[in-house]
Amino acid sequence: MQKRKVQTMVTQEFKTNIKCGGCIAAVKPYLDQAEGIENWEVDLQSPDRILTVKTDKSPDEVTRLIKEAGYEAMPIA
Repeated sequence: MQKRKVQTMVTQEFKTNIKCGGCIAAVKPYLDQAEGIENWEVDLQSPDRILTVKTDKSPDEVTRLIKEAGYEAMPIA
């Protein structure tokens, strides 16, 4: 019997260049279809356009997904 590695979901925050609802619509399929992302949201009121993601992915993996969608994301320490 194989043991499955259980990943813990953590909340991560990223500074992004996502500016509007259209931008959110562009990244939505990338984040919604990705395995290991439980939920996410972008704070358009924040000057840094903070993306909050609950995930078991690494910050690099989330950044890569956002880049695939055509946007930038930088992890906030």
